[in-house]
Amino acid sequence: MFPMVTGFMNYGQQTIRAARYIGQSFIITLSHANRLPATIQYPYEKSITSERFRGRIHFEFDKCIACEVCVRVCPIDLPVVDWRFEGDIKKKKLLNYSIDFGVCIFCGNCVEYCPTNCLSMTEEYELSTYDRHELNYNQIALGRLPMSVIGDYTIQTVMNSTQIKIDKGKYLDSRTITNY
Repeated sequence: MFPMVTGFMNYGQQTIRAARYIGQSFIITLSHANRLPATIQYPYEKSITSERFRGRIHFEFDKCIACEVCVRVCPIDLPVVDWRFEGDIKKKKLLNYSIDFGVCIFCGNCVEYCPTNCLSMTEEYELSTYDRHELNYNQIALGRLPMSVIGDYTIQTVMNSTQIKIDKGKYLDSRTITNY
């Protein structure tokens, strides 16, 4: 055959093949149309964390015995434990404890191996800041409970309308304008 005719035949076959691929992908797209969306509107809807979620670490200063097990089991030697030996009571006294969450990999080894359970994982995952130095939490910042435990401070309770009516009745004079 002529080379021009075979070129048109190849072009026709390629066009049919491309149309078939487009049709198959369109069918796949239509099959996903009935599914519910899997995304959430993040700032307005918070994702529900699992029971074993590993978030920010909570630290209880009073329970810590400064044994430094958390530092030894950490793969990156992250927790900084400052202590002083008290000779009169023959025990270590904890001075400072800090964790840099900019470096932490949230493995949970420190929580798992702590003998006094002074470390625990919270469900707090919003740790973003503009300055990385703000992610270095000391014992005061680590001791704060996350807002999910305390409760959402943006929600304020409103008194029932019946209580408002009762309170208004106590302070207002029972006489009205029509009584004069």
